[in-house]
Amino acid sequence: MKPTSAIPPARWWQGLILAIQFLTRLPTPQLRTFHPEWLAASARWFAPVGLLLGSLLWLVVWLGSQHDPWLGALGGLLLWIAITGGLHLDGLADLSDAMGAAHRSRDRFLEVLKDPHVGSFGVIALVCAICSKLVLLMLLARQPALLAGLLLLPAWARLFALFWSATLPALAPGSGERFAGQAQWLVQGISLLVLLGLSWWLAPALLLAPLTGLLWRAWLKHKLGGMTGDCLGAGIEICELLLLGLLLLPIHR
Repeated sequence: MKPTSAIPPARWWQGLILAIQFLTRLPTPQLRTFHPEWLAASARWFAPVGLLLGSLLWLVVWLGSQHDPWLGALGGLLLWIAITGGLHLDGLADLSDAMGAAHRSRDRFLEVLKDPHVGSFGVIALVCAICSKLVLLMLLARQPALLAGLLLLPAWARLFALFWSATLPALAPGSGERFAGQAQWLVQGISLLVLLGLSWWLAPALLLAPLTGLLWRAWLKHKLGGMTGDCLGAGIEICELLLLGLLLLPIHR
């Protein structure tokens, strides 16, 4: 039998490109070589990609708010959806449909979760999430001193996704299973310290951010006993909303 050749580890720039391609719709150079195993390893770049997304979000909201807070909020919301391709909103819609139709049946939950069609529960969740983000972004745009927190908010949420996938079992095949077990605790620890330091400097309210990630993990553990890719995407959306709310709290250094 011919021996199977070992898969070479992805170089740092390959992992970064894969993370950008997976989490955003930003243009990137095309990789000449790709191994599926590289995608899981690219999770170490989730938080830095979140910082990139946050920088673009902050810039658009800040520029728009120079004319009117609602314009800044609308520009930020449209960019947020466009740059992520609605990836996480899709997860929120799918999870909402599954929870609404499961009737305490695990098999029914997984069946609905795999259905590509969006039901009434999913539509309601999407409308609520999008409207909530628009209003919260407008409230932030009215207070320029708080806008710096937008730089960090997407990075926090994507670091949480890595934590959830590392500490919860995968319930079904898919992107959740692909990232399951990719603990990378050193990377998570460094990212956590960097984000805590930046939060202390730019947006002290986000020092409470880890609580939102822990709350979503606790909910997944109690309600489902694990996670899927849709659960990760929904968690990112929910935590981003909670973090937007945190930024409005009167917390100062």
